[in-house]
Amino acid sequence: MKAYPENFAKLVESLEKIPSIGRKSAMRLAYFLAFEDKFSALQVAHHIESCVQELRVCEECGGIANASVCEICKDTTRNNGELCIVANPRDIFLLEESGEFLGKYFVLDSLETLNLGKLEHCISVNRIQEIIFALSPSLGSDSIMLYLEDKLENLGLRFTKIAQGVPTGVSLENVDQLSIIRALQSRVKI
Repeated sequence: MKAYPENFAKLVESLEKIPSIGRKSAMRLAYFLAFEDKFSALQVAHHIESCVQELRVCEECGGIANASVCEICKDTTRNNGELCIVANPRDIFLLEESGEFLGKYFVLDSLETLNLGKLEHCISVNRIQEIIFALSPSLGSDSIMLYLEDKLENLGLRFTKIAQGVPTGVSLENVDQLSIIRALQSRVKI
């Protein structure tokens, strides 16, 4: 015999699917949402539904947007000649929280899905002079940087990467803001 109702069990199972949420945390969250703060639970449900239905990928940078183009790409004050290449849209949020970077972004999921023409168009339209790679340190990231530097060398760009204040093998989402700020400030020429 089950110790709790099926719908509660399904809520716990759903919460367990969230990265870094284990069984015990899922149980505590489920109990809190179902019994201790029903209003917050309904707000969370509404915001999740809203995000799932309304958010999309920015057509220009690959970041997250409410419209076809994100607010960063629309912002004309961010045309400072710098383009930061990141591995996924979450990294944009992390870098934005630092308040240190004021240029544009380009999300590079992988070399297999890279649209080099789109990247070159982005560089041209935004009059990019410097490409900043904000990728987690790894051999794969180094390969991507060398590949792009080779493919874009005829554009007269300066290529830099964020400083190695970001530990090898650690995702940007697990790095504190001070380390991200220092990494951006101390970026080095490739």
